[in-house]
Amino acid sequence: MKRFHVHVAVNDLAKSVRFYSSIFGAEPTVLRDDYAKWMLDDPRINFAISNPGHEAGLDHLGFQDEGDDELKAMRARLEAADARLIEQAGQACCYARSEKYWVTDAQGIAWEAFRTLASIPVFGEAPAIGSKESACCIPIGTDKAAKVPCC
Repeated sequence: MKRFHVHVAVNDLAKSVRFYSSIFGAEPTVLRDDYAKWMLDDPRINFAISNPGHEAGLDHLGFQDEGDDELKAMRARLEAADARLIEQAGQACCYARSEKYWVTDAQGIAWEAFRTLASIPVFGEAPAIGSKESACCIPIGTDKAAKVPCC
């Protein structure tokens, strides 16, 4: 079953954690100095915030898939929606290693479909020299990547 994903860039992580913990009625399931995530069942959402050092607001939207078949089906939908699909295999981002795909909607909002493979101790890893990936989540080649240095 899919889980809707929302990632918001915030200016004050501690203040935002207090706010979202209050409205969700739950503490974050992941809390770091630069990142927090709530994995909620009601509503079924993966809601993440981070302090990436750029303008606050909506960072990206997406779907977290639980299995390979779901992710493959979502990839087909993303390909149908946007010819510039970007694939990231084994990507390290947001304290997780994931298989993911990206597209950008008509408004320039990045959409991600992903399946988490494992938790990792770092926010992200630097890309290889010459890579078509940014230093974190949103890959180079999406409209959002030109404006956002990292998720």
